[in-house]
Amino acid sequence: MEAVIEDFKRKLANVRTGRATVGILDSVMVDYYGTPTPLSQMASVAVPEPQLLTVQPWDATQMAAVEKAITAANLGMNPSNDGKVIRLAVPALNEERRKQFAKQIHEIAEEHRVAVRNIRHSSNDALKKMLKDKEVSEDDEKRGLEEVQKLTNTHIAKIDELAKNKEHEIMSV
Repeated sequence: MEAVIEDFKRKLANVRTGRATVGILDSVMVDYYGTPTPLSQMASVAVPEPQLLTVQPWDATQMAAVEKAITAANLGMNPSNDGKVIRLAVPALNEERRKQFAKQIHEIAEEHRVAVRNIRHSSNDALKKMLKDKEVSEDDEKRGLEEVQKLTNTHIAKIDELAKNKEHEIMSV
């Protein structure tokens, strides 16, 4: 369940808030001499201003490939290249786009809630099988089921809290 929470946090980092974060570029893959390589492994990414990202490839010959990969990632940002650094201006979000992102956050949150519930389901099945095979007593099975439910409730509450915080971050201008 903790892995589901971590995955949810990574997915939320990719949702744009109108502020520049290095997480926006996590999904960018650059064709580095024929090998798809994550941008973070071949360039330093910085946030010098709240509305600006800078990308500086360690191998200056790959500047065009990095620029092409950022454009191809369809992030809604146009890279500008000065020969040493690629600058990405993060545009401000309009109200319609903010609502779209909020809806996307709700969908991602629901997917992760379902994943937590699936883990609960498989854990409950395992406990019931252990009872059937006489590996645990009925009392232990009941305690185990209650513990799994408590963990499920805790993790779903974490997902809800993270989603609410991200939605508030997006909706604030």
